[in-house]
Amino acid sequence: MEKEIREPSTNPVPAQDANAKAGTSSGDHADVEYSVFTDGQRRFIVFMASWAGFFSPVSSQIYFPALNTLAKDLHVSNSLINLTLTSYMIFQGLSPMFIGDFADKAGRRPAYIVCFVIYIAANIGLALQNNYAALFVLRCLQSAGSSTTIALSSGVVSDVATASKRGSYMGFVTAGSLMGPSVGPVIGGLLSQYLGWRAIFWFLTIFAGAFLIPFLVFFPETARSVVGDGSLPPQKWNMSLINYLESRKARQAGIESPVTAPRQKLKFPNPFQTLAIVFQKDTSLILFCNALLFAGFYDVSASIPSIYNELYGLNDLQVGLCYIPFGLGATLASIGNGKFLDYNYRRLAKQLNFPLVKNRHTDLRNYPIEKARLQIAFPLLAAGSICVLVFGWFLDQKVHLAAPTCILFLMGLSLTGAFNTISTLLVDLYPTQAAKATAANNFVRCLLGAGATALIDPMLSAMGRGWCFTFIALVMMATSPLLLVVIWRGPKWREERRLKEEAKSIGKDNALRGQK
Repeated sequence: MEKEIREPSTNPVPAQDANAKAGTSSGDHADVEYSVFTDGQRRFIVFMASWAGFFSPVSSQIYFPALNTLAKDLHVSNSLINLTLTSYMIFQGLSPMFIGDFADKAGRRPAYIVCFVIYIAANIGLALQNNYAALFVLRCLQSAGSSTTIALSSGVVSDVATASKRGSYMGFVTAGSLMGPSVGPVIGGLLSQYLGWRAIFWFLTIFAGAFLIPFLVFFPETARSVVGDGSLPPQKWNMSLINYLESRKARQAGIESPVTAPRQKLKFPNPFQTLAIVFQKDTSLILFCNALLFAGFYDVSASIPSIYNELYGLNDLQVGLCYIPFGLGATLASIGNGKFLDYNYRRLAKQLNFPLVKNRHTDLRNYPIEKARLQIAFPLLAAGSICVLVFGWFLDQKVHLAAPTCILFLMGLSLTGAFNTISTLLVDLYPTQAAKATAANNFVRCLLGAGATALIDPMLSAMGRGWCFTFIALVMMATSPLLLVVIWRGPKWREERRLKEEAKSIGKDNALRGQK
């Protein structure tokens, strides 16, 4: 395994971070190593980030098979139970706006710890509650704790991976988050069927604890605002147990610690910084397109329990098993698509004689990263939309269960590739603010998804299954022209943003010099 560790930097703020503060992909020198973490360490870091990202979707999807049982036990209608899905997605969009900003400033470890403490407490409450109001409120709290993990995972990838490798790493992280649609409903169906729906939340409590213990012991701080390229030590309270013991051993041996980076003054997390990303010209189009695709995905997922129960008479466990093909397709797509994103990046770079540098951060000002990422989104988007359309008509015609279930595999394969492509592009555009950029993605897609979930039952009643899913598929296909606009105008908008942020940074530096 190639060793990448070098002597600790004497510059408290690495060059790549100082030049990239603007939040664009412009900035640093090719002769500066991007990260001191070895390949093995990066794999472990990405594995843990992928595991953490698993909790948000699994917490949503594990709940689906128990929807009918919960409605009966709590004596409420299916519409009210569906509101807990809507509220979950609203908080899934809102909470990362706060934690994402906190993670970019204070570090990934404290943000993860805050999230999992909230998440574990919410799951314990959900397992013990006995009425709909408590279920509703605690589901919101559960969402607030788990949903930020996906944004944090994207931030971790931006900390340790360069643009030329980011596709593969994002693929592995996305694979963890997209295992939820396959594993979650199966586990939820088994637990609900044989142990009752409360066992679902006890399982999530235990599973979260199983993650948190190795995280506290082994996971290093990676935020570049805290540890730079990884060679600078974080605050003692922010060290993993292994890092703390190594640091203590070094002090006892009389070895001086490396110079630490200047600590940013922590303030209350500012959600408006995330909203600023939402309203950028290029990112607004990207986020809107991604949100429409996710809305279609949410509609399919949320409609399966009631439709499959009505058409095929399936119980909780059987409904959960029907999610396996979608999750399997999604997991395969995220890993395979990540490799293909890296391939397309290298292919376009060779065509343009753009330098490829291994393990070094790359200045993308003269590289059409939008084209490199979105080129492969169009066939995936078209295939996914067609799958949604066919899925609807299969259900409308009441064909054998095998047909719509096989379509779910193809849907997971195609739609996930499109999601992963867009998520990777967002990290490319905001490498130093990846958590906030992914939080912006969550905000838009979850709010739109919440609305879509609330409307799916009335739409199915008014339009019928076939025409309802046809309409959803056509809306998804309509995103293609918007993505073409991003490829055409994106580089210009990106450069305008970089120049604006650069001028703002120079102005601040001049003001500081004037005060001195």
